[in-house]
Amino acid sequence: MSTTNLDVLAYSDSPIGSICLRRRELLASPGTIITEITVDHMLLMSSYHTESERALSSRALERHGGSEGLSVMVGGLGLGYTAEEVLKSPAVTRVDVVEFLPQVIGWMKNGLVPLSDKLNSEPRYSVVEGDVYSVLAAPPEQRYDLILIDVDHSPDETLADANAFFYTEAGLEAAKRHLKPSGLLGVWSYADSGPFAKALRAVFPHAEIEPCTFDNVLTGTQESNWLFLALND
Repeated sequence: MSTTNLDVLAYSDSPIGSICLRRRELLASPGTIITEITVDHMLLMSSYHTESERALSSRALERHGGSEGLSVMVGGLGLGYTAEEVLKSPAVTRVDVVEFLPQVIGWMKNGLVPLSDKLNSEPRYSVVEGDVYSVLAAPPEQRYDLILIDVDHSPDETLADANAFFYTEAGLEAAKRHLKPSGLLGVWSYADSGPFAKALRAVFPHAEIEPCTFDNVLTGTQESNWLFLALND
């Protein structure tokens, strides 16, 4: 760690803005080192609080209920916590991650993030560069037991305007075709969204919207992110 308590590990331009991978020591907790991704100097994700990203995977697996041979698509690699959590399940035999930014894929492959070694050595894990929303809008080449999406800030605050289609009834109908008959779609959001909940319930016979509440020790407050879980039958 540098004398400034912050190391910039990588920085580059991207279609969604200037992205930065950085590692820093928490001033409020000396000795605690965290890794963060920022877009245009705004925090996108952190290795410090990963409760809700992990809950997206664990609660989705619980709701699905499958006990073996599960295939999972993850939209958005980020720092890898959603993928890592789903890979903890022995019922999962395959995790295909679709990541829009090649830089993020490179950071993972080149050992720059905390989960690099674990994911890179996991034979059930694969990652490809692509737009998961374009994949889900197109006719399916294969179908999955679970599709987990952790890309945008929320359905109402997307990283790109084109992403908004996914959160509509038409977008969800297209995405649903990529699920097996008993499949589950899970979506992470930092905020609740009434319009998305309505669209989800219009398309899927079973949909649950639930908070994931955790203690933010940096601010001394409780915070909630939101999970949207929908079963295909």
